[in-house]
Amino acid sequence: MHFLPDEIDEYAVNHSQPEPELLEALNTETWQTVLNPRMLSGNFQGRLLAMISKLINPKNILEIGTYTGYSALCMCEGMQTDGRLHTIDRNEELYDLQRKYFDLSNYGTQIQQHVGNAMDIIPTIDEKFDLVFIDADKANYSNYFDLIIEKMNPGGVILSDNVLWSGKVVQEIDPKDIDTNALVIYNKKVNEDPRVETVLLPIRDGLTITRVK
Repeated sequence: MHFLPDEIDEYAVNHSQPEPELLEALNTETWQTVLNPRMLSGNFQGRLLAMISKLINPKNILEIGTYTGYSALCMCEGMQTDGRLHTIDRNEELYDLQRKYFDLSNYGTQIQQHVGNAMDIIPTIDEKFDLVFIDADKANYSNYFDLIIEKMNPGGVILSDNVLWSGKVVQEIDPKDIDTNALVIYNKKVNEDPRVETVLLPIRDGLTITRVK
């Protein structure tokens, strides 16, 4: 989903860093072999994730929603040499594809995959995080926030994807539309929580940057 005019969006993409060769290969394989390839972060958002990670230089990263591993590899670009990225996905069928590209990268030994329900897995990870990326089931965004906020280091950043949800968050919402209603609640929650400060960017389908005070 693009909220900018096509020509402006194209200009922005063309004047941003191109994706590395390994990520280009993962991008291609995802589109060729995996269902719902539009879930991939892709080059433009991927370069943004990499840039944010490089600015933060996190030691510990948590990703909720791995998909094929593209965004995880982007965030690893800024990770400290002794850092670790934990990534969680409930789809075990994607595990081998993720691991293939993780091991082809420079970060394979630093990436720990978790398969299952993030609500159950997050409490078992004994780490304090500097960077978290939430990109899983929208209905649980607020629950994920509640689980991770106490696991964040001061100054840590929480990134939340798809927070504009194709623009549905500003339209009349069907009471039965669980995801849109959940995102409206989440967007309000992170904007008003006194423990954090938040900026919502209209990039792709909406990306929130939330910094822990």
